Amino acid sequence: MGLKTVLLVFVGGGLGSILRWFLARVLPIDKTVFPWSTLLSNVIASLLLAVLLFQFKDHPKWTSLQPLIVVGFCGGLSTFSTFSFENYQLLQQGQLALFGLNIFVSLTLGLLGFWFLARL
Repeated sequence: MGLKTVLLVFVGGGLGSILRWFLARVLPIDKTVFPWSTLLSNVIASLLLAVLLFQFKDHPKWTSLQPLIVVGFCGGLSTFSTFSFENYQLLQQGQLALFGLNIFVSLTLGLLGFWFLARL
């Protein structure tokens, strides 16, 4: 792993994190409602990753862009830690229906995106 790879991950991660931060500002989260911005961030990252993996996997330059896009951008945009924390908060507040819905919708949309795009 060279300095170029580290810089690509750094730049991609920064850009993905900025987009996630922006989404959180546009769709502010009230602790008692559904965490829309985290869902959107994770679904966008999953769909983008699926599109890129299935559409460009045989492209010669794809391997050199993976640190920037896959690890960096998609990693910075998606957020398992925030997803976990928000689900914990929903449980603490007794919002069992929203807790279950958030887990179900997040996993279902991410997996369906990969399944659908793998079939194209």
